[in-house]
Amino acid sequence: MPFFNPDFICLHYFIAAVSLEQAETTTDLPKGDMWSVHKFGGTCMGTAQRIQNVADIVLRDPCERKLVVVSAMSKVTDMMYNLVNKAQSRDDSYIAALDEVFEKHMAAAKDLLLGEDLARFLSQLHADISNLKAMLRAIYIAGHVTESFSDFVVGHGELWSAQMLSYAIKKSGTPCSWMDTREVLVVNPTGSNQVDPDYLESEKRLEKWFARGPAETIIATGFIASTPENIPTTLKRDGSDFSAAIIGSLVKACQVTIWTDVDGVFSADPRKVSEAVILSTLSYQEAWEMSYFGANVLHPRTIIPVMKYNIPIVIRNIFNLSAPGTMICQQPANENGDLEACVKAFATIDKLALVNVEGTGMAGVPGTASAIFGAVKDVGANVVMISQASSEHSVCFAVPEKEVASVAAALQVRFREALAAGRLSKVEVIHNCSVLAAVGLRMASTPGVSATLFDSLAKANINVRAIAQGSSEYNITVVLKQEDCVRALRAAHSRFFLSKTTLAVGIVGPGLIGHTLLNQLKDQAAVLKENMNIDLRVMGITGSRTMVLSDTGIDLTEWKEKLETEAEPANLEKFVHHLSENHFFPNRVLVDCTADTSVASNYYDWLKKGIHVITPNKKANSGPLDKYLKLRNLQRASYTHYFYEATVGAGLPIISTLRGLLETGDKILRIEGIFSGTLSYIFNNFEGARTFSNVVAEAKEAGYTEPDPRDDLSGTDVARKVIILARESGLKLDLSDIPVRSLVPEALRSCTSADEYMQKLPSFDQDWARERKDAEAAGEVLRYVGVVDVVNKKGQVELRRYKRDHPFAQLSGSDNIIAFTTSRYKDQPLIVRGPGAGAEVTAGGVFSDILRLASYLGAPS
Repeated sequence: MPFFNPDFICLHYFIAAVSLEQAETTTDLPKGDMWSVHKFGGTCMGTAQRIQNVADIVLRDPCERKLVVVSAMSKVTDMMYNLVNKAQSRDDSYIAALDEVFEKHMAAAKDLLLGEDLARFLSQLHADISNLKAMLRAIYIAGHVTESFSDFVVGHGELWSAQMLSYAIKKSGTPCSWMDTREVLVVNPTGSNQVDPDYLESEKRLEKWFARGPAETIIATGFIASTPENIPTTLKRDGSDFSAAIIGSLVKACQVTIWTDVDGVFSADPRKVSEAVILSTLSYQEAWEMSYFGANVLHPRTIIPVMKYNIPIVIRNIFNLSAPGTMICQQPANENGDLEACVKAFATIDKLALVNVEGTGMAGVPGTASAIFGAVKDVGANVVMISQASSEHSVCFAVPEKEVASVAAALQVRFREALAAGRLSKVEVIHNCSVLAAVGLRMASTPGVSATLFDSLAKANINVRAIAQGSSEYNITVVLKQEDCVRALRAAHSRFFLSKTTLAVGIVGPGLIGHTLLNQLKDQAAVLKENMNIDLRVMGITGSRTMVLSDTGIDLTEWKEKLETEAEPANLEKFVHHLSENHFFPNRVLVDCTADTSVASNYYDWLKKGIHVITPNKKANSGPLDKYLKLRNLQRASYTHYFYEATVGAGLPIISTLRGLLETGDKILRIEGIFSGTLSYIFNNFEGARTFSNVVAEAKEAGYTEPDPRDDLSGTDVARKVIILARESGLKLDLSDIPVRSLVPEALRSCTSADEYMQKLPSFDQDWARERKDAEAAGEVLRYVGVVDVVNKKGQVELRRYKRDHPFAQLSGSDNIIAFTTSRYKDQPLIVRGPGAGAEVTAGGVFSDILRLASYLGAPS
């Protein structure tokens, strides 16, 4: 078989450098702000129409001189690599694949160009394809390809796109030249798939190129360059961006604009954080940090050339010219100087493992860290972050999951003796980790950034495994469970970029109270967001039969219609899963507006999942004592909140008042009150000649009672409130410990319906009239009260008589009144009084708890 030398063939076709050396400089290359550099990627150059759009953008640029760097048409680079791979594999289909490349460019040229320009381009295209066929045939025969030869073949995509764009600009009458940057850019391969530009040599060659063909608009090939020996090469990953930055630095341009298909740089990955925003500015260092952590910004090396001359890079969207984009420059001016402006963005890296090397023998021993990371280097693993305690007792670091097995094995071998002797206690691997990085140049000079970040993670119930922060404080990096990563990202982003508090709310029970609450939320949501920076999103509403779910928030102006037209069968487990797994909004709260014991039995599990719970439902706090204590212990031990103000006094601040007294060191002696708005109404109106049955019927008609008034008159509801207050005061009582005087005559307790009860109730009016008359004779009134006797550790519910000048005798309507007798308020009890019944005030109490939760989570109070 004849011997083929691909490199010889490559050099045979690449002789421009020889003639370049012979050229003499006749025109100086101007440098400075008169130059504007643009870079258009493969998507921008994807079709004839898009190439024409690029030409129009270049022509509209008002700068005196333009230098435009272009990539190959979309997917062409992959097609060219595929050609090389097929030829090397001796796959005959490389010929058809090359024909496909030819057809793609010929079709684009015919749509874009006319006349002589089209003829010249097609002539060059035919010649190039003919040469490529010969080169690929050589590869096919040899069954081998060198890197330089592969780079030479692949670089043709940029050559063709640059020529087409230059012809498109010329046809408008604007002079334009195109540049094969292999004649200009010189780079030195450094290994690890990287190259270093030779700026001095590149500048010399650019000046010589310009001397041969000066032009005010130059179209340059991206991605490709040459070695000092004039061997074709590429700039590797993100090479076209790198080309633009290098050329921008060589001409000291006023700006380098990178044109893409997004509006700019996002504050977080928009695929993970739907509320991510476009950043108007980034510093070079911030962009550098973000790109390291996987953000789709720029490769760090792209930033290096422009930093030296403070040349800004602007990221813009070719498909949305109205978007101003993101400017990457020297430290931007801080418009407002607040905490949120200090953190510019968040980025994550997944599929990591955390390696922890630990032992008392590490402390103060020089060279331990060197030995650890020497072993890591030997297996070629990439260390993403490092964290070491100041005690030097342990060192932990994150590496890609796919590399951790070899790292752990290498460390076991390297420290075999130290592990056997006990100087090292373990080499531990924690799998399934992710890294979250907060990036911002001004974090270094702003107190409270770390505290705010970790507070947001804690309140989203996220556990941090490791922390790293350099002294420059450009980023704060945390390692956490991979399953928590998206929720952590959204929690941190929400805290710094959205409202201080974004709450995902699930409403259980859209009955009278739930319905009223939803209407109150609808009326106040915009005001809360504008004035208090609280963003309430109702993610789901479920009744006993149907439910409606949303990923981003239900439009509360039409929640009733959605519950009727878009509902699905109610499933509480699915409802809770929907809320808990929606990580777009890390702060989640379930609001139980039912009186259902089975719903209340789920509170413990909800809190354990990190879901806050708010409710007017008394069943959990007045249920079995052991379950209540278990629930409260969990709530106290976590960052998850459980609020239930409306369980006792509807919208009255009963629970919060009691807690305030206890937390400030006061001692509760006795709590006595009229806790039922229904029974308050009945006894406030049971006077004069009115009969008891008449007043009960009136209360039922007005909607103050339950459908069956016996539910109110039995006293059980009051007893539940007494139990709740007793337990808040530290008493361990069960419902069975509370003696209750039922107002339902024993003979009527067996009535099969409310109607039957109401028909038979008048037969007991004389008994009630007699009891009222006895009280009136003594100058007293009847009141149905609940009592918590903390001193004697008991509670009771009873019908009592009070003098007419007593505060309990001064009530009207359905008002509640509660008197706290304490060490501080012994002679004159602390009184809380107000409406204690009705959907509006109860829903208002629940709403108040939602706002209290928001305040706990960071909203302004």
